[in-house]
Amino acid sequence: MNYRWCFLMVSFISALGYAQKSNSENLVQNPSFENFVNCPQKLGNLENDVLHWKSPTMGSTDYFNGCSQAMGTPKNFNGEQPADFGVGYVGLYFYAPEDYREYVQASLVQTLQDGVRYKVSFYVSLAERSDFAIKEFGIQFTSYPVAVATRKVLSRMHLSKIRGDISNYFEIKYSDFYSDKKDWVLVEKEFVANGTENYMIIGNFKNNKRTQKFRTKRNITQGSYYYLDMVTVETVDGQSSTSKDKENKVVFELDKTNTFKNVLFDFDKTVLIPSSRKELKEIRNYLANNPSLKILIKGHTDAIGSKTYNVLLSENRAKAVAQYLIHKGIAADRITYKGFGSAKPINENKTSAGRKTNRRVEFVISY
Repeated sequence: MNYRWCFLMVSFISALGYAQKSNSENLVQNPSFENFVNCPQKLGNLENDVLHWKSPTMGSTDYFNGCSQAMGTPKNFNGEQPADFGVGYVGLYFYAPEDYREYVQASLVQTLQDGVRYKVSFYVSLAERSDFAIKEFGIQFTSYPVAVATRKVLSRMHLSKIRGDISNYFEIKYSDFYSDKKDWVLVEKEFVANGTENYMIIGNFKNNKRTQKFRTKRNITQGSYYYLDMVTVETVDGQSSTSKDKENKVVFELDKTNTFKNVLFDFDKTVLIPSSRKELKEIRNYLANNPSLKILIKGHTDAIGSKTYNVLLSENRAKAVAQYLIHKGIAADRITYKGFGSAKPINENKTSAGRKTNRRVEFVISY
C-alpha cells in the first residue's frame, strides 16, 4: 500500500470520526482541508492545492499538509502545530505591516435559509513566530464568490462593488490570546441568516489602526499569523435547514401571471415600502432554490396621469422589484422587467378601489 493511499485512508477516518460527533449537517465543503489536488510544495498556493477553498484577494494564504516536506505538519516555517482533524490545515496573516492581509473563502453546500439560526465555528492556533494576537475574527457572507485584486485589507468599499448581498457580516470576539500556542482553540458564534448566503470569507476586514490586538513580545514577524482548521456552518439545535425549507416552500405555477399582494408603493413613488419585503423574500428564496427558473416582472398603474409618464412610472416600479432580487443574490440575467402603464387595467378606473387594484406589480416564473 503506497503512502498516498495510506494518507487518504487516515484523512477519511478522521473526517468520518468528526461526522459521527456532529448532530447537524456541516454546510462547509472540505472543512478540515484534508481533500487536496496537489500535495503542497510552496507558500501561497491554496487555490491550486485545496478543493473547495479559494482566496478572495491576492493575499498568499498557505496550505500545510503532512504529505509534504516543504509545507508539512506539524513543523513549518512559522512554528510547529500538529493537526487536530486529519493532517492538513491552512495558515494566514490576520494582521501584518502596511495592512497586508490574507483570507480564505468557502463555498457552502446550499444557500442559507432566511430567518434560520446557524452557528459558525472553527479552530485556530496562533503561530509561535507571531508578534501579535488579535481580538476579533471577521466573518463575511456573500451571494457570489469574491475576487478582488488587492493584497491589503478587503474593505467594505471593495465589497460594496461586488454583485449580490453582502449584508451579513459579523465579528467573533476572541479572548484566549496566548493559550493557543500549542493547542487549538475553538472560536464560534450564532447568527440568523438573511437567505442570501452562498459563500463565506474568514479574515480581518479592518485596517491596522482599527484592529484590536495584543503584543506577544516576540519581535519576530511583526504580524499575527494563525493556523486555521475544521470550519463549520450548521443549523442550531440540529435543525435541518433543508427540511425547514421544504416545509415552508412556496410553489408557483410556471408561465402563469401572478399578482403581488403586498408589493406596494406610495403615491407617485418607486421606492418599495417595508411591508413589501416579506413577500419578495418568498420569491427570492424560490428563485434561489430553483436556479434554472427565470422571472418576468410587470408593472402597472391606474389611468391618472399621461400615458407616457405612467409607462415610465410602472417600469421604474418593476425595476425596483428587480433590483431588490438582484441585491439579494439572484443573477440579473434571470430577471426581466417591463412597464405597461395604464394599458392593461383589471378593474375600472372610476373609483378609488378600482384604481388601487390597477396599481399593481405582477410576475411570471418560467424556464
